[in-house]
Amino acid sequence: MTALPRPPAAVLFDCDGVLADSEGLVNAIVAADLATRGWVMTPAECQEQFLGMAATDMVPVIESRVGRLPADWLVALSHRIAGSMIAELQPVEGAPAAVRAIAAAGIAVAVASNSAREELHAKLRRLGLASLFEGRAFSFQDVPRPKPAPDMYLAAALACGAEPRDCVVVEDSVLGAKAGLAAGCRVFGLTRETDASIFAGIGAVPFLRMAELPGLLGLR
Repeated sequence: MTALPRPPAAVLFDCDGVLADSEGLVNAIVAADLATRGWVMTPAECQEQFLGMAATDMVPVIESRVGRLPADWLVALSHRIAGSMIAELQPVEGAPAAVRAIAAAGIAVAVASNSAREELHAKLRRLGLASLFEGRAFSFQDVPRPKPAPDMYLAAALACGAEPRDCVVVEDSVLGAKAGLAAGCRVFGLTRETDASIFAGIGAVPFLRMAELPGLLGLR
């Protein structure tokens, strides 16, 4: 894969599956909750069903299967997930070093996640990355519309003082990649959860490992 001819003005990261190896923890919690409501699925099936979705978009899907959820369901679920992140979360291999290398090169970084705000900040604290994203960490609660709408990546680019066309978005889901493309950014797709051909088919650049990212961005 050919590196960019020059580094971007900013790199805008998804969190789950890109920085945080969180999908297994999150999907185990969601699957256990749904099982108590009559929708039995494995964590892997839960991930397949909801990969990349904001919790607010999950609600109508869940309610179509199990009926009305409690009014505090989203808040309670987010609180349980945040607690799990603080206690157990591990990084995606190579991700923290890649972020630090990009920031050390003077490139602005931001994070944009369909997670709730409490969850996102718990993940960044656990990974030791909170200070690098200070003031540039966006959850679905910070914008009018979650991914696949472009709102979150437009806000992240603005926070970095960069035009979207000069930014690179790093995603692991098709839904998130579409959000980055809709914002007018170049998108790199990490192929942990999504096949490279799928990313290429929508106009994203697939890559295999986070350790490769600084080189792909044109950093020496």
